[in-house]
Amino acid sequence: MSVLTEVSVRNMVRDNKITDILYLDKEQIITPSAKTYLSDKNITIKYINSNEVETTPIEVPTQFKTLFGAILDEKPEYMTHLRGDTLVFKDHPRIAFRGAIDSLEADILSMQVNVLDKSKLVEDLQEILLFTRKLLKCEVGGKPVGEFTLLGLNSAEIREHSHHTNKYYGIAHFLPDYTQGAMVIGLNKLRTKVREVELIAYKAFSDQYNTVERADIIKALNRLSSAFWIMMVKCVAKQY
Repeated sequence: MSVLTEVSVRNMVRDNKITDILYLDKEQIITPSAKTYLSDKNITIKYINSNEVETTPIEVPTQFKTLFGAILDEKPEYMTHLRGDTLVFKDHPRIAFRGAIDSLEADILSMQVNVLDKSKLVEDLQEILLFTRKLLKCEVGGKPVGEFTLLGLNSAEIREHSHHTNKYYGIAHFLPDYTQGAMVIGLNKLRTKVREVELIAYKAFSDQYNTVERADIIKALNRLSSAFWIMMVKCVAKQY
């Protein structure tokens, strides 16, 4: 289950992966700004369902509204879709969060390419990549994250394993060091990247009273960084 952002479709058009038609699986979602971009390029979306292909016209609002009450007939280049026909400036905290998730996905993919000879590590990274995309889908669609597992562990188990690595992996807590090799250092970079995304998420989902609207996403990101720490420990323990 994946989310196509405006950045994603722009890159696909640039690389000639899309010309006149974009084929999507029924499980995929596409952000409003990506739909608008495709419409501007006269590209049609077609959803594939088994052996049938269902053409879905790209619905672009004839008018747009803003958070400050203005009604616009055209979408300015310096604004983008928050949800549906609602536009915000491109530095809106939620748009910053979506960009940070997009950047995190790119870093995970780069790590996968660099460790293609480590099949189990690539598989674990793929699981995390799909989970990261799920978080974006939940934010864009306004849906709860719900219960989840990563690396075969539920939320409570991820926390437990990351806090007591010696108990579960025979490796005491350590500081990252270049002598531990490229895999550990690469995973550590992803761990710190998730921490950055978590801070961006807090700014996006909290108000002046420190009331957090999407505590489930922030908690999921916290567990995601712990999952990367567990993966670092498993590398040191030679479990990859």
